[in-house]
Amino acid sequence: MEAAGPVTRAAARKRAPTIPEEQRERRPGRRRPRRRIEEEQEVTVFREVVSFTADPLPARYYDKDTTKPISFYFSSLEELLAWTPDVEDSFNVALEPSECRQPPLSSQRPRTLLCHDMMGGYLDDKFIQGSTARSPYCFYHWQSIDVFVYFSHHTVTIPPVGWTNAAHRHGVCVLGTFITEWKEGGRLCEAFLAGDESSYRAVADQLVLIAQFFRFDGWLINIENSLSLAAVGNMPHFLRYLTTQLHQRVPGGLVLWYDSVVSSGQLKWQDELNQHNWVFFDSCDGFFTNYNWREEHLQRMLGQAGERRADVYVGVDVFARGNVVGGQFHTHKSLELIRKHGFSAALFAPGWVYECLEKKDFFQNQDKFWALLERYLPTHSICSLPFVTSFCLGMGTRRVCYGQEEAVGPWYHPSAQEIQPLFAEHRREGDGRGWVKTHCCLADAWNGGSSLLIRGEIPPEVGHVAVRLFSLQVPVPPKVFLSLVYKLEGPSDVEVALELTTGDVGSCHVGGIWTLNAETSSRHSPRPLRVPPTKLARWVGHCGQQLRGGWVQRCYEVSLRGCVLRDLLVSFARPPGGREEASFVCRLGEIQAVTVSRVRWQRAMPEEEGPPARLLLGCTLHWSYLLSPVRCFRVHCRTGTGGGSPGGGPPGPEKPALLGLAFVNQYRIAELPVAAAGPSGDGRVEFLVEPVPKEGFLVPQAEWGRAALLYSMPHT
Repeated sequence: MEAAGPVTRAAARKRAPTIPEEQRERRPGRRRPRRRIEEEQEVTVFREVVSFTADPLPARYYDKDTTKPISFYFSSLEELLAWTPDVEDSFNVALEPSECRQPPLSSQRPRTLLCHDMMGGYLDDKFIQGSTARSPYCFYHWQSIDVFVYFSHHTVTIPPVGWTNAAHRHGVCVLGTFITEWKEGGRLCEAFLAGDESSYRAVADQLVLIAQFFRFDGWLINIENSLSLAAVGNMPHFLRYLTTQLHQRVPGGLVLWYDSVVSSGQLKWQDELNQHNWVFFDSCDGFFTNYNWREEHLQRMLGQAGERRADVYVGVDVFARGNVVGGQFHTHKSLELIRKHGFSAALFAPGWVYECLEKKDFFQNQDKFWALLERYLPTHSICSLPFVTSFCLGMGTRRVCYGQEEAVGPWYHPSAQEIQPLFAEHRREGDGRGWVKTHCCLADAWNGGSSLLIRGEIPPEVGHVAVRLFSLQVPVPPKVFLSLVYKLEGPSDVEVALELTTGDVGSCHVGGIWTLNAETSSRHSPRPLRVPPTKLARWVGHCGQQLRGGWVQRCYEVSLRGCVLRDLLVSFARPPGGREEASFVCRLGEIQAVTVSRVRWQRAMPEEEGPPARLLLGCTLHWSYLLSPVRCFRVHCRTGTGGGSPGGGPPGPEKPALLGLAFVNQYRIAELPVAAAGPSGDGRVEFLVEPVPKEGFLVPQAEWGRAALLYSMPHT
């Protein structure tokens, strides 16, 4: 059941959550409303009469068992050509375009592409609002890759929005897949390629529209069936038109061709770029080779690729199927040869570590796999502020909000993944004494479901070690405020602090890194802020204090002039005079690097509550809010019985319950238990939408968006 709602008087930039009407859900045990809208002070109130008539939701967009929104694909040319943007599609729209990164993807530095092919695709990752998966696949080495392809064997594979959100947050380009295979694929290709240009242009226009609407970045074109002379003759025109249109409508858009069909129309994998497939490479942005190459293939390609060497992505099958170089934990052998000749690399199905090895060892195996490739994977840098991360992987065994446990139980929500650091293990050369290692950990969290664990050992002759977590290239204003939330586990005298490096710019002057209170790192003189900016007042108030769960927050003010930030590090200093090795286990919960910006939050009404429930409610909330300043929205509810007029309200305060996270301006409520209304009173459920700003500040509950639903039982 859905309905559009009015803008509340309290909101200049946002609309209160509304419960729309176009697709009323009528399932047994659900209610179909007769609605009237009232204004209860500044809360939009909807009045409903419960009905139990069934009305199925469209299967493409909703899981049939739970009614939760899901990502989808197209299985035929007819489905592709018939698609037009619909209100249901907006669940799958990415939060924002890819973040700024350096170097840009357009640079000629060799790139790394990850092609994610796992068990047919659309598994737990298809649930747009997350799932309760216990041991899902999770990728977090984003700073080491440049392009992410979501691959399946459906004709049109639209990347699930969780992957797009996570990749874009790290500045990684995301591609869907257009694939045709076998006899059915041949018939499909003949249908749109063998005729005049209007046919292939219609397909290209739809592919561009889909990428533009869902906010991903382009397509891998994979034609694995033979083509007639007419069809293969039109293929370069199709690719060129698709590429041109995508570049015009999707900034940074990318079209890649997979090494399959040759210019004669035969399906004949070449394992290289050569004269038989060069025409397709010449018609788009890049070429993804098949996997059975040898070094002589790479040597021959140097002449064919010319100045576009970085646009050739040499395929590496991590499963090591066929006659390949390396693969599995020997994939670095492939990368060594590829980088030797200056080509980009395309890692196919690195989820091998999840599919084929023990699930209980997944994180260790994934870290091992990517560590072996580290020297061949140039990283890219973050180049915008604010920069905030809680190191959350988008999964966990419980949910934590700023040190306070909100819910217990497994959850998986790729859109909730925060910016991930560089993961590495470092050891001193020579005697091997002294080491440090970073890895993700689900055992504890400050905000979300996980934290970053750093373990190490400082030898007696070394005063401190610094671990590089993030590569940056950020021109900054005169003042930057840094915050670190951490805790040391077990007894340790090691001191923890943030460090940063700046670019080698002649005009750069670092005025100092000053702590915001007297109890932070001894390496810098304390200098409290004399007049804290209004937005930082609450934030500064927690600096140097012991927080929930044993966490500690340290805050810094950095004065810069004409500088570019280059690296963000965390350092560990041993106590002076110690003669033994200093071991430490430190858990990082959050890092923030923010500047003061003019963000305004509008006030709304205080909260209300009610008793537990006996009905199940399914509905969709809609609201209007600028997406650019937020990381996400946290959706909460209170349920109860009003016991009278809307103005009377339910008795007593109750803490709202978290329903989930939204990364667009709507959220699907599925099977929410609510109280049955009494014979003389209304039932009431109130929804609260909490914006989570990119700066990392908490928005007071009085400033959340709110809407209330009053409902009564049908008269008998």
